[in-house]
Amino acid sequence: MPQTFEIREARQEDFQGLGQLMVEVYSALEGFPTPAEQPKYYEMLAHIGAMADKPEARLLVADADGRLLGGVVYFGDMAQYGSGGTATQEQGASGFRLLAVAPDARGLGAGKALVMKCVQLARERGHGQVIIHSTKAMQVAWAMYATLGFEPSHDLDFMQGQLQVYGFRLKL
Repeated sequence: MPQTFEIREARQEDFQGLGQLMVEVYSALEGFPTPAEQPKYYEMLAHIGAMADKPEARLLVADADGRLLGGVVYFGDMAQYGSGGTATQEQGASGFRLLAVAPDARGLGAGKALVMKCVQLARERGHGQVIIHSTKAMQVAWAMYATLGFEPSHDLDFMQGQLQVYGFRLKL
């Protein structure tokens, strides 16, 4: 497995592979809804390239010599964030969603590097916070978020059907 990678904007030719990676990662999460339970969610993941068309959104990937290790969607405009709850009403904030890292690339720092690129983009925009959401099925990521300074923000929590979704903030 390569030890070096770059964080860059996704290109058209990355979209299909990144979509497959996202479906693979999310469908393997224990306790997370399956494709049969939330087909529209997985359809969105499979077509992740469409996120790049949203205003102020950037689809980022971790690339190791042409191999996609992971990806994330950064939102510079929370109105485009697309979650439930109140996050889309936040002002002076950026957010990111749909962080995924290939199982065989975990531990290389790709997830952290993708998050840090989102934080950098938020700072460049002059935003005072970064908002994210997660579920209990993603607790490995929670540990990373905590070490980076993200704190639970219960005012951002919401229910997506039967799934509890938890909000987190990083004050910049």
